[in-house]
Amino acid sequence: MTESERARLIARVHGQVQGVGFRWWTRSRALELGLVGSATNLPASRVEVVAEGPREDCEKLLEALRSGRTPGRVDHVAELWMEPKGGLTGFVER
Repeated sequence: MTESERARLIARVHGQVQGVGFRWWTRSRALELGLVGSATNLPASRVEVVAEGPREDCEKLLEALRSGRTPGRVDHVAELWMEPKGGLTGFVER
């Protein structure tokens, strides 16, 4: 894979990640990397992160989610890689 290859990352983050500024923090990291997508609260105290952009930058975001430097407490991050779908602008919190 080339560094410029585009990808879509879907990361489901499990742990204490709601009500602690996690989505805001994730949005900030994604925007720093130039990614587009969203961070959305899910049932069972999970957050789903969808990010599109260069695969290398999506991998950097995934690494940040697993870094131990996030707000709250991340117990597990499940990742799914897909072809980018496009149509996303900015990075939103839901």
